[in-house]
Amino acid sequence: MTLITEQTQLVEACRRLANETFLSIDTEFMREKTYYPQLCLIQIAGKKEAIVIDALAEDINLNPVLELMENEAITKVFHACRQDIEIFYNLNHKIPSPIFDTQIGAMVCGYGESVGYDKLVRQITGIQIDKSSRFTDWSYRPLSKQQIKYALSDVTHLRTVFESLSSQLEKSGRTKWLEEEFKTVLNPETYNTPLDKSWKRLKVKNGQPRFLILIRELCAFREREAQNRNVPRNRIIRDDILLDIAARSPKSPHDLAKVRNLTKQFSQGKLGESILRVVETANKIPVCEAPLLEKVNNFQHQKSALVDLLKVLLKLKSEDFNVAQKLIANSTDLEAIANNNDANVLALTGWRKDIFGDDALLLKTGKIALSASNGKIQLIRL
Repeated sequence: MTLITEQTQLVEACRRLANETFLSIDTEFMREKTYYPQLCLIQIAGKKEAIVIDALAEDINLNPVLELMENEAITKVFHACRQDIEIFYNLNHKIPSPIFDTQIGAMVCGYGESVGYDKLVRQITGIQIDKSSRFTDWSYRPLSKQQIKYALSDVTHLRTVFESLSSQLEKSGRTKWLEEEFKTVLNPETYNTPLDKSWKRLKVKNGQPRFLILIRELCAFREREAQNRNVPRNRIIRDDILLDIAARSPKSPHDLAKVRNLTKQFSQGKLGESILRVVETANKIPVCEAPLLEKVNNFQHQKSALVDLLKVLLKLKSEDFNVAQKLIANSTDLEAIANNNDANVLALTGWRKDIFGDDALLLKTGKIALSASNGKIQLIRL
């Protein structure tokens, strides 16, 4: 077990790993008490060695690791990579490339919906991973041997998983399918939500322009405060309280104190003063500049026999092509297709259209039908 706590060790290890064609990578972090995830460990494995880097070690500089992440000659292999990539993006505003996500690869290869790492390792290698250290405090030092062993297992078995999935994808001719799936995780916008869009995290039902302006400005204020203080956004102020403030549009500390779960002390304090200034400024913004609340098509809430038929077709196609249903289409996609032949959904583009979307439209227009025979669903061309 190689735990790296010194810069010279890190530089030398990264120099060796730079010769690999692929590296399996994982991170351990804490974010319960912070806005940004606190990076604690980075695990990296090549074909011949695996290391654990103590990101909290005194005077450790992660630039050699970041250089590996930017090396286009090395494929970076993750499992469920979004949070790991977010961490690297926060370090230098660059996204590791090229990447391979074994969770997505597993869905294309028919291992099920969003399969977990330990289950995937067991299915491919037959090895049962000890997950007893999963919820450990990774910021506590010193690290135990059990913690280090657990951290290494997240990348050593990942090598075998990657090689197995790569082989299966090559044989099935589906390698290019993954390029489409990786677009979202490789897009910087995925990790950099503009402040004026942060209100979309909330479940907003009030479509009044003035309310929408208020909630947009209040959420932007909270997001900025959380970032500056590096604390979870709900430590600044909770979602339900923000919604209540936007609905009441308070003009004084007395008005603000009437908001449920806000104390008089809070209302008269610095944060209360800041919120009142935000409300005052927001009320001066013309209603024509209000954001739009995304309209929910009533069709989505109707019981539709057509949507049920599309679900049966989706299950049939998923089994025929041995691809996870979730990867082909979700319920919202099916509802959109049922309502519009030109729906702007992934299920009607690329490889999804080839294996499902085209037949979905044919089913909708009565040019194919579904039938049951000997306990199995069959597709009938009319």
